[in-house]
Amino acid sequence: MSSYDALAAGYDALMTDVGYKKRADWLVRQFRKSGVPVRQVLDLACGTGTMACLLARRGYQVTATDGSEEMLTQAMAKAADLESPPLFLHQTMPRLRLVQPVDAAISTMDSLNYLTRPADLQETFRRVYRWLRPGGSFWFDVNTPWKLRRMDHQMYMDETEETFCVWRTFFSEKRQVCTYQVDLFRQRGDGAWDRDFEEHRERAWSREELEQFLTEAGFRNIVFTGDLTDRPPEPEEDRWIVRAVRPAEEPCI
Repeated sequence: MSSYDALAAGYDALMTDVGYKKRADWLVRQFRKSGVPVRQVLDLACGTGTMACLLARRGYQVTATDGSEEMLTQAMAKAADLESPPLFLHQTMPRLRLVQPVDAAISTMDSLNYLTRPADLQETFRRVYRWLRPGGSFWFDVNTPWKLRRMDHQMYMDETEETFCVWRTFFSEKRQVCTYQVDLFRQRGDGAWDRDFEEHRERAWSREELEQFLTEAGFRNIVFTGDLTDRPPEPEEDRWIVRAVRPAEEPCI
């Protein structure tokens, strides 16, 4: 079973503390400061489509991709009442291929940490660059190495009326990967409970690696900040936000 197949149906209920609207507000402010007018936006690894729908409601033309069919099913149901819903595409990040270029690209909620192989992250950056218009920006967030190391041998629990989720986490210094072992219990209509198990893996990408791979892909003006702020990251920062720009003088491929 791939990541988020079992979690898809209960994902939103377990993520009520994320603050998607606050993140959407922050992104819109960044769009307004972009070097090019932002109308068309890529939401890379969109999950259940909350961010894509928030941006679509604000008038942006959104293309949203994800590698999980189950997550996209939830996303399309969420977008059903929108006048101009996002275009949802079933694609893994390293296989990104769009219908047309976009003015800006985003990836939220540490999606890029799920790319644990350097070759996959490098190819993803190359493909995002290819589909960005000249002068367009790519904003993404990642869980920091400090946070993922701190999660070694921890246990977390999330609970709703119909769902109980237990996360056990282990960090490998050798592989720089944090493994999440997820037990998900869901109550059926007859009162009985079903159990699913998933394993998630997140790579602790260093700032130097991210800068190198972005630069190799062609991006410039690479800036790291703390979460939803313009300040430089603190040493003990849980989440970085990274902005990288495709130079305006280069032609769109």
